[in-house]
Amino acid sequence: MATRLNPYISFSGDAKQALEFYRSVLGGDLRLSTFGEMNPDLTGDEANQIMHGMLETPAGFTLMCADTPPGMPHSPGTNFAVSLSGDNADELKGYWEKLSADGTVTVPLEKQMWGDVFGMCTDRFGIAWMVDIHEPQG
Repeated sequence: MATRLNPYISFSGDAKQALEFYRSVLGGDLRLSTFGEMNPDLTGDEANQIMHGMLETPAGFTLMCADTPPGMPHSPGTNFAVSLSGDNADELKGYWEKLSADGTVTVPLEKQMWGDVFGMCTDRFGIAWMVDIHEPQG
């Protein structure tokens, strides 16, 4: 898989509805994971909110969205991050090092519960970035 540059938009409890709308506009395949699927201790509305949603369109667009995690503030206008993802670990780690230098790391680049290596940072210009390195399925 080639490295991709994708928009990643945060919502306040309505990411599923937004992604279903975007699919109705753009077409494509929609994949959703809830917070409850990743954390069985969560219940109620939080469990059903979207931890990660991805719409891949026939035109080659990829749109990613999620609900703001429980306990984190949702601030419209700051609900946008740039996501770099793929399986070229060396390339993506190089981007991470440069983007996080002189910036703020909010999630260290490390293996996550879903199996990928993932990190979040804000670069020195105030732009939020996410890097996700897909681990080979084996």
